[in-house]
Amino acid sequence: MSLPQDLKYTNEHEWVKVDGDTATIGITDHAQGELGDIIFVEFPDVDQDIEKDEPFGTIEAVKTVADLFAPITGTVTEINEALEDSPESVNSDPYGDGWIVKLSISDVGELDELMTPDQYGELIG
Repeated sequence: MSLPQDLKYTNEHEWVKVDGDTATIGITDHAQGELGDIIFVEFPDVDQDIEKDEPFGTIEAVKTVADLFAPITGTVTEINEALEDSPESVNSDPYGDGWIVKLSISDVGELDELMTPDQYGELIG
C-alpha cells in the first residue's frame, strides 16, 4: 500500500498536501481499498467555508456511501471536476488524479494536529 511521506493524514483516512496557503485533500489508498469501486463523489461548493472535523461531502462506492470530513478549516478554492466523469480515479490514483478538493487554509496551526505518515501507518497497520 502506498503512503507518501510528504502528506499529513487524519483518523478519518483523508490526506492533506500543503502548498503555501493551499491544502489539497483526498482519501488515502487504504480508504479507497476499503470502500471498493468508487462511483460518485459529492463536492462542496467553491467558495464554501468548511470547518475542521465536519462533513463536507460524500464518496459513494458500489456497496456504501461514506462522509468526507474536513481535516482542517478553510474555504474551498477548487474541486476536482474530473471526478464527475471519472470517479474511479480515486481508486486508481488516490494521491494524484484522485484528489477531491483544494482549500485556502484558515488556521495553519490545525496542520500540527494531523498525523505523520508513520503515525497513520500505525493506525492502519
